[in-house]
Amino acid sequence: MRLPNAAHTSRPWRIHELTGDFRLEDVWALPTPGGPDDLPRLAEWLASSDDPSRASASRAVRALWTIRWEAGKLFGWDGPDAGLGSRVPTLRDRFPADLRAAPSGPHFRALPFSPLYLLHDEWAAEIANRTVHGVMHVGWVPDGTGGYRGQMAVLVKPNGLPGTGYMAVIRPFRHLIVYPLLTRETGRAWRALNANPDNGARAPQIADS
Repeated sequence: MRLPNAAHTSRPWRIHELTGDFRLEDVWALPTPGGPDDLPRLAEWLASSDDPSRASASRAVRALWTIRWEAGKLFGWDGPDAGLGSRVPTLRDRFPADLRAAPSGPHFRALPFSPLYLLHDEWAAEIANRTVHGVMHVGWVPDGTGGYRGQMAVLVKPNGLPGTGYMAVIRPFRHLIVYPLLTRETGRAWRALNANPDNGARAPQIADS
């Protein structure tokens, strides 16, 4: 479920200190109920996700991701000179001393994100390509029933007019197709993982740009 931006901006997340020049693209409730200390488990699970062009149960999601990857190859959006440390510096360069000492969190098995930090109630990772510098922020928030759940925010810094245009083109697909379907898949997979923690359920990817 998509949430109002205030669900993210009203909380004292540390990510606010690093992303003053980024735009909050959207905020999503993740159907991942758990206890107060389950964010590291969710982070490990999300980082283990497969390429969504192959892993998603939805044909529409697989097709859209395949188009994105193929377009990236065609236009050179994802080359080594377009990423972190090349086109843009990593947000780790903006860290205050206490965040530099924090764990980065799990590394991604298949997706081009770089973890930034993992705290008790928030985890952040970044991605950069020819179109945007983006951040996936996952918070761990009370669910109103005595438990907790994940909450994901996507922050972006488009690369000039081409990046702004790219985000405008993909926005309706993200809001109407990709995110609703993948958050639904996430809920099903999380329930399956909780029912059988040894079943190795994979998380679908829900926040690339």
